[in-house]
Amino acid sequence: MRIRSMLAASAAIFACALLPMTAHADTAKKKIALSNNYAGNSWRQAMLTSWDKVTKEAVKAGIVASADAFTTAENQATEQAAQIQNMILQGYDAIVLNAASPTALNGAVKAACDAGITVVSFDGIVNEPCAWRIAVDFKEMGRSQVEYLSKRLPKGGNLLEVRGLAGVFVDDEISAGIHEGVKQFPQFKIVGSVHGDWAQDVAQRAVAGILPSLPEIAAVVTQGGDGYGAAQAFEAAKRPTPVIIMGNREDELQWWKKQKDASGYETMSVSIAPGVSTLAFWVAQQILDGKQVKKDLTVPFLRIDQPTLEDNLKTTQKGGVANVEYSQADAQKVIATAK
Repeated sequence: MRIRSMLAASAAIFACALLPMTAHADTAKKKIALSNNYAGNSWRQAMLTSWDKVTKEAVKAGIVASADAFTTAENQATEQAAQIQNMILQGYDAIVLNAASPTALNGAVKAACDAGITVVSFDGIVNEPCAWRIAVDFKEMGRSQVEYLSKRLPKGGNLLEVRGLAGVFVDDEISAGIHEGVKQFPQFKIVGSVHGDWAQDVAQRAVAGILPSLPEIAAVVTQGGDGYGAAQAFEAAKRPTPVIIMGNREDELQWWKKQKDASGYETMSVSIAPGVSTLAFWVAQQILDGKQVKKDLTVPFLRIDQPTLEDNLKTTQKGGVANVEYSQADAQKVIATAK
């Protein structure tokens, strides 16, 4: 009897050792919403397409109950704050947020957190401490453009800066990085700056408007969705085409390939992948599932250089953006390796 009791006790201990250390909640009944502040360019459209594609599969697989996407009509923090308040009332368990402002939405975000809602911001992040943040190092993205130009144009020259959407965190960070790069490589000088709103048509008009007042331009530093528009403006003004940094849009890559094939034109292209929205979705799902996740997660930006242009163009949708979409396993890896 004593031996039998000892064996039973050993079996019980072994069984306990096999149990998971942390119990995780089932997310099958959880509802996640995307709050997006702007959809007026190809990057945002690709971001929404990636969200729709990946989340539909997650809903179909029974991982979450729903993953609805909402975009405000105007890029206004007040409108988006009202949208978040509506999401609180509608009983969402998590809100994935591409924010109009890093600070102006903090009150609405705090209200969501206080209601027990998980808030994960990405791309346009918020600095409310209760929220999570997923971003690339936008400042480094800007600085790396000038570093690239220092190798392409070692003698330096005048730069035209095409910025993004005024007042948005991403625009401020990339611009700060570009100016940091100019300090690091003082052979370059920024002689003009315009806002292109990350849209080719807006960028073309803005560049066309400032070009008559500018001296010779060696290169154009950009933020994405503006390189092709800038090239069109230089062509229309019959001015020499400078080195224009591209932003991974299909129209930019096509223009670049055409110039490369015709004259050996060389540049680089860099942007955050629109599919970062899918990473934010999976991070929200993992948090709802009880995982411990650091508040700040960083993902690499997607860079295309001369040797990889054709391969990236082959996999980029017509009118779209070079992209990477994330799986649940990818999110788990990002979470596990976060510093």
